[in-house]
Amino acid sequence: MNKLAISVLVSMLCASASIGSAQAAVKKAGTRYVAPAAKTQMVKRTVSVRGRNKVVYQRMTKVADFNRPTMGDLAGLNLVRDPLDLKSNVALVLDQANSEVLFEKNAGVALPIASITKMMTGLVVVEANQDLDEMLTVTEEDVDREKFSSSRLKVGDHLTRRNMLHIALMSSENRAASALGRNYPGGLPAFVQAMNDKAQSLGMNDTHYVDSSGLSKMNVASARDLAKLVQAAYEHPILREFSTDPKAVVENSGRPVTFGTTNRLVAPNSGWEIGLQKTGFINEAGRCMIMQAMVEGRAVIMVLLDAKGTAARVADATRMKKWLAALKPTFGENVSGASTSAQSYSGM
Repeated sequence: MNKLAISVLVSMLCASASIGSAQAAVKKAGTRYVAPAAKTQMVKRTVSVRGRNKVVYQRMTKVADFNRPTMGDLAGLNLVRDPLDLKSNVALVLDQANSEVLFEKNAGVALPIASITKMMTGLVVVEANQDLDEMLTVTEEDVDREKFSSSRLKVGDHLTRRNMLHIALMSSENRAASALGRNYPGGLPAFVQAMNDKAQSLGMNDTHYVDSSGLSKMNVASARDLAKLVQAAYEHPILREFSTDPKAVVENSGRPVTFGTTNRLVAPNSGWEIGLQKTGFINEAGRCMIMQAMVEGRAVIMVLLDAKGTAARVADATRMKKWLAALKPTFGENVSGASTSAQSYSGM
């Protein structure tokens, strides 16, 4: 099943899927595909004209993606059932101390990972020992021309590298992540190469990056690889702190601005004890989340990819936490869609 999924996915990543091919793939899975409806909206943009910033409005046609299948769906991963009836197409839970697999579902299939990419961005920035107090400027190069995603940062805004890193991890600010990559020695191409080099050094062999934000569907990784990323990132206190802040006030161009988290599970009253986290979403990836958390006094790493619906990944994480808590007397048994034998996750 996984080999078939991977082969289908690779072909999908190499060329954009037409609606006709998507209809055929979903029809095979027994699901009705409804062609997305187009809508027009005005997009506010800031451009530079002869050295001066000018606000312009551009009419953009956007497509409603409510019924569009994700890459995981097109690869048939939604046909795989699991004992917890998760809404995520991919799931992996590890014991952080010994890398024992406690739960897995399609964990070896590489899929788009959206803004989970930013955790590798943060890891490269921190390990490069760049000056965190250096002031960086948002430029036109940081504006999303692929997904036209919104941002609270404007072209010309000035933030320290520390604050850029903070809001990239906490608030998933795409322009901040872009600025971090662009201000690396050698620019964004060198930064992306450093991301891929770091992935290889960690044994993340199913991983590939093309940008520092995760907006591209070409940023892919398997759940097994992402568990290795969580393990490596957890070693850095600043990544733990910035990714788990519920909210923070950062200085933007000399004025204080409040930013919040994209993950409500880090709230003080959530009932969770989370040491590191990152969420992500693009249409091709679905709702994604990586976490390090304490459950019944045991440190675990959770990876959930390609969940359906805005609350699905949180619901799946909560379901997983309850299952782990109920499993406490025999904590260490593995559950998957095909096997329940305990196993060790090598290579971490």
